[in-house]
Amino acid sequence: MTLVKPQTHLHVQAIDTGHLDQVRTSGTDGHGNRVRPFAAAGGGGEPLRCCLRYAREGEQIALISYAPLDHPSVWREVGPVYIHVAPCGGYRSAGLPEELATGPRVLRTYRADATMNYDHNTLVADDADLTPIIERLLAEPDVDTVHVRTVVPQCFLYSVTTR
Repeated sequence: MTLVKPQTHLHVQAIDTGHLDQVRTSGTDGHGNRVRPFAAAGGGGEPLRCCLRYAREGEQIALISYAPLDHPSVWREVGPVYIHVAPCGGYRSAGLPEELATGPRVLRTYRADATMNYDHNTLVADDADLTPIIERLLAEPDVDTVHVRTVVPQCFLYSVTTR
């Protein structure tokens, strides 16, 4: 008999605003890189991990290094992410972020102990709606969190849980 977790609403987590406040205040990303502001080109090229939307032309943004797993782990990866240079309010909506809610994407699954669950990692190769795919993954009894990533560079976009 397979146990199925009861489904609840999706909880989307952008980069923590406290972490971003520290980066903005210190002027470094904590991985040895200075925050270097530049004007966004716009047109859907820079997905912002602070507010989970694409940068608008001319907005002041920066490319920093970020590790979505903040504790010692063999699955801890540091990678590039775009953020607003000034505080923007973060992501506060229900459900997946509208501008980053479709594929193509890589969905990496993690167990409750933060170990990667390779059995459920998923490639969404087309422009499919990610919501039902993520709901299905999070309904698996051995999946606690889904990291949504870009396909080619596999950069972290946001994480999703049901709590």
